[in-house]
Amino acid sequence: MNKVSLSAQHLVKHYGGVVALADGNLEVNPGEVMTLVGANGSGKSTLGKIVTGVVAPDGGRLLLNDREVVFRTPHAARELGIVAVYQELSLVPRMTIAENIWLGHEWERAGGILRDAEMRQRTRELLALFEGTTHNHLDPDLPISALSPGEKQIVEILKALSWQPSVLFLDEATASLDSRQVNRLFDLIQDWKRQGMAIVFISHRLDEIYRIADRVTVLRNGRTVAAAPISDLSKQELINLMIEGGVATRTNGKRSESYAAGEEVLRVESLSTTTLRAINLVLRRGELVGLGGLQGQGQTELLLALFGAIPYTGQIYLYGRPATLRRPQDAMRHQIAYVPGERNTAGLLPIQSILDNLLLPSWKYYGFPLRIRQAQADAMAVAGGGLKLVMAGLDQPVNTLSGGNAQKVVLGKWLLRRPQILLLDDPTKGVDVGTKGEFYKILSDLRAEGTAILFYSTDDEELLGLCDRVLVLHDGKITAELSGERLVHSELVAAAMGSST
Repeated sequence: MNKVSLSAQHLVKHYGGVVALADGNLEVNPGEVMTLVGANGSGKSTLGKIVTGVVAPDGGRLLLNDREVVFRTPHAARELGIVAVYQELSLVPRMTIAENIWLGHEWERAGGILRDAEMRQRTRELLALFEGTTHNHLDPDLPISALSPGEKQIVEILKALSWQPSVLFLDEATASLDSRQVNRLFDLIQDWKRQGMAIVFISHRLDEIYRIADRVTVLRNGRTVAAAPISDLSKQELINLMIEGGVATRTNGKRSESYAAGEEVLRVESLSTTTLRAINLVLRRGELVGLGGLQGQGQTELLLALFGAIPYTGQIYLYGRPATLRRPQDAMRHQIAYVPGERNTAGLLPIQSILDNLLLPSWKYYGFPLRIRQAQADAMAVAGGGLKLVMAGLDQPVNTLSGGNAQKVVLGKWLLRRPQILLLDDPTKGVDVGTKGEFYKILSDLRAEGTAILFYSTDDEELLGLCDRVLVLHDGKITAELSGERLVHSELVAAAMGSST
C-alpha cells in the first residue's frame, strides 16, 4: 500500500440553516491510529463523510501528502486509497460474501469476463484473517442473509480491505462484534499500522479508544477543539473536552413547571431483543423520561418493542397488569402512541392529504357510513389548536409542508387518540428552533393532562432541559439513570461513553 498522510483543514458543512460542521480539522499519518470523538451532534460523522467522499463540503480543503484533492463520490476517495467501514452495512443480502466484497471493482479478463475463481480464492484469504472468531464457517459462496450481525460486520471490514486502502476509516465498526472478533480486529490493526496504513477509529467505547488509539481528535459543536496523544489525556480530561467549556451545566435551564409524577403506568422487566439486554424501567403518569446515549445503542429498538413493532422477551406491565404487545394494534388498545423520527418513511403517507394523515389511526372511530364532518372538525381542532399547523387547508398534500409542520402532523395524528403513554423517537431532528418550542409546549400540555412520555433524542441539551430523568443506553443496556444534581452534561457524556465521572 502507498503510505499516505491525510489532512482535513477548516471543513464547513451546512444542511439548510443547520451548521453541521463549522471548523473541522483532522490530521492522520501513516502507521498511526487517530481516534475521532465527540458527543452527539458534534460533527464527527459529517467530518468522516466529507473525508470519504460521501458528502461535499461547503468550505475548507482536503490534502493527501500535502496535495489538495476533491472527492465527488466515495468511489473517487476509494480510488485514492481512502476507504470507510460504517456501522450501517452496505451489503446486499441475496448476494454471496465474494460478490459483496468485490462489488464495484470486480476482477475482469479481456472482454469483460469475470475472474470468478481468482476472486473467490482472494476472498478465502481475506476470510482467514478472522478464522476461529465466527460461529459459521465463512465460505465465499455463502449468502449474506445467512450471517449473524457480527459476521456481516466482518464482511464489511473485508470489503474495505479488498480496496487495499492507505487510509481506513472505522466508524463504529466494532459495535456488532463480540469480544473475540474485537480482539482479532485490534491485532490486525497493529499489523496494518506496521505496514504503514493510516487509521481513523471512531468508537462509543472509551475503553477501546484507550486500548487502540495513538492520538485523539475531539469535536464539539461542529469544531475541532483538541488533538493530542491519547496518553496525554485522562478519561475525565477527554470527557471534559467533549463538553462546552468542560463545565457540567443544565444547558436548557430549568423546566418552567414542576410535575409530581403520579401512579405507575409502565413497568418493564428484563426486556431483551436482538439488540437490547435485560432492560428494566418504570414510567409514571405525567412523567417525561429521556433515553440518552450515543446513536445506535438500542434506544429506537426499545421504543419499537414497547409499541409492539418488534419481537421481545421479558415482561411488560401496563397500569399494574401484565401485558403482551405483539403488534402495534396491541399497544394502541392500551393507549400507547409512537412518533418516529423518520417522518417521511415511517410517520406519514406523503402524497395523501393532511386530513388523511391526521386521521390515519382514527378513521374507524367515525363509524360506517363515515361521519366525515365530525372527522374534519376534530382534525381541524387539532391542526389549528395545539399544533398551530401552518397550512392552506386540510386537503393540502402533506408532502408540501415544511419539515417542522410535517413533524407536527406525525404527532397530531395521535393527539386525537389522547394517548396515556407517548413514545417519541428523536422527534425534533431536523426541525427549526421555533417549531421545537411549539413542540415542547405540546409535550408540557400533555404532561399536565397526565400523559407519560418516553423520549429519545440525539440532542443532549434537549434531554437535559426537558426530562425528569434520563436513562442512558450503552451497548443495548441501561448503564446509568440520571436525575437531580446528576442530570448534567458531564454525567450524560461520561455514561454515553461507557465511563462515569
